[in-house]
Amino acid sequence: MAKRALIFGVAGQDGAYLSQLLLSKGYEVFGTSRDIDVARFEGLRHLGIFDKVRVQSANLTDYRSVIQALRTVQPDEIYNLSAQSSVGLSFDQPIETLTSIVNATLNLLEAIRFMGRDVRFYNASSSEMFGDTGGKPADETASFRPHSPYGISKTAAHSLVASYRKGYGLYACSGIAFNHESPLRSERFVTQKIVRAALDIKRDTARRLKLGNLAIVRDWGWAPDYVDAMWRMLQQPSAEDFVLATGKGSSLEAFTQAAFARVGLDWRDFVDYEPAFTRPYELEYSVGNAEKARRLLDWRATMTMPEVVNKLVDDELARA
Repeated sequence: MAKRALIFGVAGQDGAYLSQLLLSKGYEVFGTSRDIDVARFEGLRHLGIFDKVRVQSANLTDYRSVIQALRTVQPDEIYNLSAQSSVGLSFDQPIETLTSIVNATLNLLEAIRFMGRDVRFYNASSSEMFGDTGGKPADETASFRPHSPYGISKTAAHSLVASYRKGYGLYACSGIAFNHESPLRSERFVTQKIVRAALDIKRDTARRLKLGNLAIVRDWGWAPDYVDAMWRMLQQPSAEDFVLATGKGSSLEAFTQAAFARVGLDWRDFVDYEPAFTRPYELEYSVGNAEKARRLLDWRATMTMPEVVNKLVDDELARA
């Protein structure tokens, strides 16, 4: 019989690409959103797989809703990709951020324990847990020093997963993913904001772009690579946590330069610094070391920042 996967947060970027991957491997794929009557599922539609994923409403902050979803689907694998995902927004909505990440993860873990089924559980952790990695790539042994409500919430959820793995024997693991982009990102993410602004300026439908701190360094990868790592993690004989990253850091200035250059423009002619876009507690350097994933999962990122930027720009051009 085909394996059944249940993806909480199927409407997001990673949920859509993970659905596509699992379908290609013969899985029955089920996905949840808080309210399927209003969710647009643009990612699933963009990939042409919306009619192949069985979607249902589920609220991860409501334990009964989680239990109902698990009873209905009876999954072999569960992927927790659902939460408030904006670091910047977490400073404005810290309570909502903590509830949507920590309480939701606890509800899932408790529901799996209560059901007593042999289920494998993947949790989406974040590079934000490390805070500033201090000029060198962080691996699984690096200390957590989160700077934002989002990072703090992810750290707490990550610890819960480890606790349930060790304390209750659940097959539960977390992927500590660094930044990964795709055309399915919304414009609230700075990468898409930059790409779309470059194209709008090229088309003469916009004139300027305002950005915050251009000196920050991030580890940017390609989202489809990262969902492949998620799946590989759940195929291992025992559950372990992994850093998922390219290992290459690039400044936001370099990202901006690459996006504008792809459409034949010099970014310096069109970009203004806006102090309001600088976070209250900014990470200057955030890069990961995925050597463990290379060794044990036979996984590596196929793209680094320059290739990612080119793919993002080219996809926007193709849509136009």
